[in-house]
Amino acid sequence: MNSTWFRRFTTVAGNGPRLVCFPHAGGSATAYTQLARALPADFDVLAVQYPGRQDRYLEEPFTALEALVGAVAGELAGGLAADPGRPYALFGHSMGALVAFETARLLAGRGLPAPQRLFLSGRDAPGARSGAHYRDYDDDAVLAEVRGLGGTDRATLENPEILEMVLPALRADYRALGGYEWRPGEPLATPVTVLVGDGDPVVTVEEAARWREHTSGAFDLRVFSGGHFYLNDHLDAVAAAVTGGLLAGTGVS
Repeated sequence: MNSTWFRRFTTVAGNGPRLVCFPHAGGSATAYTQLARALPADFDVLAVQYPGRQDRYLEEPFTALEALVGAVAGELAGGLAADPGRPYALFGHSMGALVAFETARLLAGRGLPAPQRLFLSGRDAPGARSGAHYRDYDDDAVLAEVRGLGGTDRATLENPEILEMVLPALRADYRALGGYEWRPGEPLATPVTVLVGDGDPVVTVEEAARWREHTSGAFDLRVFSGGHFYLNDHLDAVAAAVTGGLLAGTGVS
């Protein structure tokens, strides 16, 4: 897999199922470091590194979600061709859930092998109002929301030098979310596991459950205590849900 787009945080690439993880808005591949290490050693866990952050800081970030999805899907298609037959799944949190879902749709539209399962976390299902409330966000609104969600260290957001580095990616990601328009189509056949915190200020459990409408396959809803970044407090349980969900589709136990 292309090292420009994908990162591994384990010492070796396992020869078992592959899990590709998509970060939240403003996030980077390192958001999945701990999850990668909590999963079985034979899993090959890859985290997507979007342009405009960390070691890709000098690259222009995408400001349109459709373009980002197209780029990621193209990279994944090459990986699927190079490693045919290996089961894989996609995991996305927040904005990453939307990118993962649309990537799966694009791969399906191209007739490529489907993921064994989608893991969609901290995001409501797409619909008519998908990105509307982000369209008027300025920098102050973006930073206020990020502070409220609690996924970024407050000292980072209050340090002018660091803020100058992270704001372009945040700005671009929220612009991409604001420009996203849901295009209805046939539900995916891929099984879906949805994960959500019961106190998430961005998405309610009921809204998260509406992902059921976007698959004709099996559907599983996992609710955890906590807010938008509930994952930080339930790492082992999330890893267990991912492990069980992915292995259920591979015939491996």
